[in-house]
Order: sequence, then structure tokens, then C-alpha cells
Amino acid sequence: MAISFNADEIFEMAEEIERKGAKFYHKAAQKAPDSDTKDFFNSMAGMEENHLKIFKEMRKELSDAEKGQTVYDPEDEAILYLKAMADAKGWEGMITPTKEFTGNESMKEIIEIALNSEKESVVFYYGLKSMVPAQAGRDKVEKIIKEELGHIRILLGYLEKAS
Repeated sequence: MAISFNADEIFEMAEEIERKGAKFYHKAAQKAPDSDTKDFFNSMAGMEENHLKIFKEMRKELSDAEKGQTVYDPEDEAILYLKAMADAKGWEGMITPTKEFTGNESMKEIIEIALNSEKESVVFYYGLKSMVPAQAGRDKVEKIIKEELGHIRILLGYLEKAS
């Protein structure tokens, strides 16, 4: 069965990914060995929380047509598929899509986990961008991609300092 998503569903998925990212950075801040590192991770969490607010605002601005069902789906299978996509592709806050962050990782490992998940998020959002009509906020998704790329640069700089 071919499934397509409306903009509302896509933003719902993106919100879940950003919640996971913020949760990860808050956990990392709790493990931080010093206040500078703790502040760094809390700042990253704040960026993810800002993305969440942006997506929520984008959803509020959608028209009824953009929130409407795009395919006949009497069994609500699209929602199950949506959740599976968000779980599999948006794994910020996890070591891999199936392995939870334990909090026992070293700072270097935490940064590397964050880098990998940010990279995966960029790829995922890039794919989502093509599913969002221009009038439904495609430019905002592009902004999120740029911000996520900025996170990668920030994390790489922090990793370089820590090495």
C-alpha cells in the first residue's frame, strides 16, 4: 500500500524527533563532568526545544486542506507507519535506533552519538522537505535543516576541543 503524509503528520513526526533530541541532551548534561560541558549540552537541548516550538507553530498555521487525509486509510495504518518512521529514522537521544542512551558513556562517546543522530536527522528532514508543499512551510523545514547542520558544526568543534 502506498502511503503519503499530509503536512500535519510530517510535523507531528518532526516534533517527536525533536523531543527525543532534547531528552538526549538533557541526559548528557546530567552526566557532564563540569559546568561548561553541562551548559553546552543544555544549550543543545534548548536548540532542540526551539525546533519543537517551530514545528508546533507550523502545524497551527496549516490550512484544513493541509491537515486532511491524503489517502483512503480506514484502518489508520498511516499513523502506525508514521510512528515507525519517527522511531527508525529520528533517533536523536539514542545510541542507535534500537539502543537507548545509558548515561554511562564517556563525553567523547556522547558527542559521537550526538553527531551521528544529528546527521541522521538532517537526512531525514531533507527527505521530509520534499513531502511538504511550499505553502505549508517547506522554507521552515529548510531552516531546521540548516540549524541541524549548525549543530553538527558545533559538535565537531566541541569534539575537536575534547580530543
